[in-house]
Amino acid sequence: MKISTIILSFLFLISSIFAEKKLFDGKSLKGWDGDPKFWSVQDGSILGQTTKENPTKGNTFLIWKDGVLGDFELTLDYKIEAGNSGIQYRSFVKPGKHDGWRIGGYQADLEAGDKFSGICYGEGFRGILSMRGMKTTLTLDAKGKLKKDAKQFGDSTEIGKAVNKGKWNKYKITAKGFNFKHFINGVKTTELIDNDEKTRRKDGLLALQLHAGPPMKVYFKNIVLK
Repeated sequence: MKISTIILSFLFLISSIFAEKKLFDGKSLKGWDGDPKFWSVQDGSILGQTTKENPTKGNTFLIWKDGVLGDFELTLDYKIEAGNSGIQYRSFVKPGKHDGWRIGGYQADLEAGDKFSGICYGEGFRGILSMRGMKTTLTLDAKGKLKKDAKQFGDSTEIGKAVNKGKWNKYKITAKGFNFKHFINGVKTTELIDNDEKTRRKDGLLALQLHAGPPMKVYFKNIVLK
């Protein structure tokens, strides 16, 4: 085999490994599954919405059905009007009898408020894992109890200034091994190292959250997986 052919084959392999994949066509929910009472497409964006007349009993999710996430980089644009939402990754369908749209796992949080956008939350999965401005390492002690070693790398309030409230924002999530990083509008918001070998997850589902509670709207678009 010629050297040039080997090089071309290698470059093709590399480009395939790091290829970008658009997960939302801007027109439909093809490839996604969620309760149609709450999820739709509006003006080129995925819209999750609850109203006073149409609330959700418990958090509900729109699940990407065309694959699972291991190591990845995910970027998307979001806008939220009231309430709380999140991006689930390496996640799982919760056990028990329900409608199938109940998800647990790692979550990149986002909200209309000032405190939680950018944190790493464990939905049905150990609660808050790493706050904004913190690099947190999870381990188990000798008795099997979860320990959190959180070291501050930035001020939460200052980081929060990067969030455009009520407007579009760019979210990026990276996962390499058991190291997870969140960014909003190019600003690192949190980092998690999960050394809890009993509970951590090496792969799982991608899903978008619509939170129970007061009426809310959340929009997502330009969802790209690398």
